[in-house]
Amino acid sequence: MSPESVLDIVQQIFQYPLFTVKQTTVTMTSLFMVVLLMLAFVVASRVFVKSLLVKALSRTKLDEGMQYTLTRFSHYIVLVVGAIISFQFIGIDLSGLVVVFGFLSVGIGFGLQNITSNFISGLILLIERPIKVGDRVVVGETEGDVEEIHMRSTVVRTTQNISIIVPNSDFISAHVVNWSHLDPKVRLDVAVGVSYDSDLDLVMQSLQEVARESEAVRDQPESEVLLLEFGDSAWNMELRVWIDDPKQHWQVRSALNCAVVRKFKANGIEIPFPQRDLHVRSGAIKVAE
Repeated sequence: MSPESVLDIVQQIFQYPLFTVKQTTVTMTSLFMVVLLMLAFVVASRVFVKSLLVKALSRTKLDEGMQYTLTRFSHYIVLVVGAIISFQFIGIDLSGLVVVFGFLSVGIGFGLQNITSNFISGLILLIERPIKVGDRVVVGETEGDVEEIHMRSTVVRTTQNISIIVPNSDFISAHVVNWSHLDPKVRLDVAVGVSYDSDLDLVMQSLQEVARESEAVRDQPESEVLLLEFGDSAWNMELRVWIDDPKQHWQVRSALNCAVVRKFKANGIEIPFPQRDLHVRSGAIKVAE
């Protein structure tokens, strides 16, 4: 077979009509060009976001979460423009996108409800921003920092430096604790029991000193010392303090607990062990003969 014949066969294959959309014939060549155009727009979007937009936004006073939202939407806009231009290249006008959504609706009926739910939830997260990049969140029993918000899932890096992939719908429909939402300062409640023989005024003064001596504790709002209840073997006290960085709440709590132990020992205040009274009833035992 001559080279000319091979070229003719290849040309016929690439020019062979696969299907028709809106009276426009789609061939292998047109599909190949659409793929190339889409890849070009994907690369262009990444270059635009990383090289231009990120540098420009880093010079503004916008918080990290808003910068991330703007970059993600810019990326998606470029991709949508690329898809529209690609459709136009093969002769499908904007109304041809209705066909794509028609295929999508059919796919939803065959089990894509979960993917669609996560996609819509991702848009809600980027627009309403109930969580944003950098927030400290607790999802279920997992605590970590939000690293990335994609259209289907969100990446949370735990305090053990493990990346957890959480579906976006979980942040919309499930109970989520956001330590950093709106106002970053948070209150820590440090509970401690003291002996009934202790000087109550000295106990409250000692706990206030612990709060004042901690560099992590805010001056405003002021710290509080409360006697919550009378326990079985102790007064149940609580020291309430405010801190600026919610990501350090475990470290601050540990430091305050250690400071309470040292302060109580220095002031002769006892932290009692749990006590239980055992009553034994004696009685005669009659042995049957």
